[in-house]
Amino acid sequence: MPYASETLLRASFFDITALATQPDDILANARYLEDGLLTLREGKVVTLESWEIAEGRVDVTQVIDLRGKLIVPGFIDTHIHYPQTEMIGAFGEQLLEWLNQYTFPVESQYHCPNHAEQMSAFFLQQLLANGTTSALVFGTVHPQSVDALFSAAEKLDMRLIAGKVMMDRNAPDYLTETPEESYQQTKALIERWHHRGRLSYALTPRFAPTSSPELLEKVRQLREAFPDTWLHTHLSENQQEIAWVKALFPEHDGYLDVYHQHQLTGKRSVFAHCLHLEDREWQCLHDTDSSIAFCPTSNLFLGSGLFNIKRCWQQGVRMGVGTDVGAGTTFSMLQTLGEAYKVGQLQQYKLSACEAFYHATLGGAHALDLDDKIGNFNAGKEADFVVLDPAVSPLQKLRSVNSKDIWERLFVMMTLGDDRNIYQTWVSGRPVWQQGTHQPVEGCCQPSKLPG
Repeated sequence: MPYASETLLRASFFDITALATQPDDILANARYLEDGLLTLREGKVVTLESWEIAEGRVDVTQVIDLRGKLIVPGFIDTHIHYPQTEMIGAFGEQLLEWLNQYTFPVESQYHCPNHAEQMSAFFLQQLLANGTTSALVFGTVHPQSVDALFSAAEKLDMRLIAGKVMMDRNAPDYLTETPEESYQQTKALIERWHHRGRLSYALTPRFAPTSSPELLEKVRQLREAFPDTWLHTHLSENQQEIAWVKALFPEHDGYLDVYHQHQLTGKRSVFAHCLHLEDREWQCLHDTDSSIAFCPTSNLFLGSGLFNIKRCWQQGVRMGVGTDVGAGTTFSMLQTLGEAYKVGQLQQYKLSACEAFYHATLGGAHALDLDDKIGNFNAGKEADFVVLDPAVSPLQKLRSVNSKDIWERLFVMMTLGDDRNIYQTWVSGRPVWQQGTHQPVEGCCQPSKLPG
């Protein structure tokens, strides 16, 4: 579908204009326009300026008037499992038992291309309905799971990074593969999808316990052959898991060292969770410019532990936020940020709304090495954003009225907000979700029927 020559939107706007090395930097670079005008051209940001400055030179009949709404950069989910959508809210287990009882049986269904196609479309609808415009996504061990997801995302011109799980041991036979099979299937997927439109590929060994040294060597070879791919895996989520890794890899100096010695740390390497890191592991993440995905809802739901936000700043490690569906209990980044605040409170760390929104937008983009493309409204950035309705319930309206400034309004939204607050979601300069329609707009792929 061709772009309009220019798209103009009038609303309130909030973003962070520059990267931060400490929390205080975020507030210094925060931009809030009570009444602003965003100009888009061919899916990119041209300008964001105050309405007062722009008013005299624009044709007001061409302006999309969204006054009363707040527009922020699209949310960036740095860790999520799309096949686990259909098992979200599974009761009663911690990580390893949860994988065996719930996750592996559900993932077995993705050998079926039709099932993968339906769930990919449903998954993307859930992202868009919650204002998430970019994500780093786990598939399953089946190549068709990734083909289906990328095909659906391509129709949206969505910036998505994904990969098929690589796994050759300590999992059911129906989900394991040989290292050579994993190598060949992953290589074919990279060649088919990496840098196709706004799609990118992530090498995705599930985690060290399901990876033999031979498999990790194949991952290393792929990273060497395709150095601009991403690496996406799990690290130090659960104490039992950490003990298992040490038993499986006694020759290595801890969990992270298993990945590091296979040359899998570095820029574009994203490690989910990182709850129980040792000092040398923090230092290694910093030294290699690796990234962490902080997943508060899943960490609480599985009883895994509390992520140390303050230590992450102190160590200078890139960090984004992940919903981690299906151990995570919501697709909503607003609700996820609310849980992140509680995780901070339990450790005497006050996560401000300004900082929280940074981690969900520009900070998440930085964690994915995409901050030159997405994350704020600077000129030339890709036009992915979410239009928020800040007061959609009587309680929210009450708190919005008595909030003294934008910081309090943002905080109320992340503690009381959910998918109802997503008025519209825009991807690549076009609206792809509208509240109240119960479906995407502008041709988003949908399943022929929702799973029963």
